Amino acid sequence: MRGYARRYTIAAWTACALWAQTAAAPNRAPVLVELFTSEGCSDCPPADHMLEQLDPRVVVLGEHVDYWDRQGWKDPYSSHENTLRQEAYAQRFRTDGPYTPQMVVDGVAQFVGSDAKRAVAEITKATERPKALVRVERSSAGIQVDVDGSPDTAGVFLVLAQDSGTSQVNAGENKGRQLHHVAMVRSLRKIGSVKRGASFSQAVPLPASAAEQRVIVFVQEGDAGPVLGAAEIDPQAK
Repeated sequence: MRGYARRYTIAAWTACALWAQTAAAPNRAPVLVELFTSEGCSDCPPADHMLEQLDPRVVVLGEHVDYWDRQGWKDPYSSHENTLRQEAYAQRFRTDGPYTPQMVVDGVAQFVGSDAKRAVAEITKATERPKALVRVERSSAGIQVDVDGSPDTAGVFLVLAQDSGTSQVNAGENKGRQLHHVAMVRSLRKIGSVKRGASFSQAVPLPASAAEQRVIVFVQEGDAGPVLGAAEIDPQAK
């Protein structure tokens, strides 16, 4: 059935923790790690936990899909837009179809979302690729977005994500479990484009509620191509 993925061992978790402890840079690397997940999927909690472990080091997105909502539990963070984004990746990577948990690193590698060893390897590769310099700063009306040195022509995308959340699941495969998530995507939209080697600068108004959300900007070829850079602002309330 779509949505199932095999479980991974404690050794994989150890590899993930080791990477987090030994990464040299104290700040987030300009690498985008997307996790397609669902509270209706019994294989997803380990991947959600791993995304939280990676969170301090890279820019992460928890993209909760809606196709599990028919299995007995409606994920409060799910959206059809996240499902459509995952379907675009499925076409790009020529997989049999969307599945959970699925992790995508910088739009160039996909794998089972709880495979920490693969995550470590792909994030390491991603940090070595040329990146656009993405800067995001809050302003009185919203944010100021600047992009310099893009390796290729690409779109500039803006995400508002809930910082974290906890659910008590009362039905479905995770019945009786309390699940915790980070960086749950609430909106994702394209705000412009940048040409290869050129710059992009734009003031973007945001609602007042955005002060309590993560603001993430990334540069991506097409709708599901390579990600060329990313940056994040944590909520002001933190």
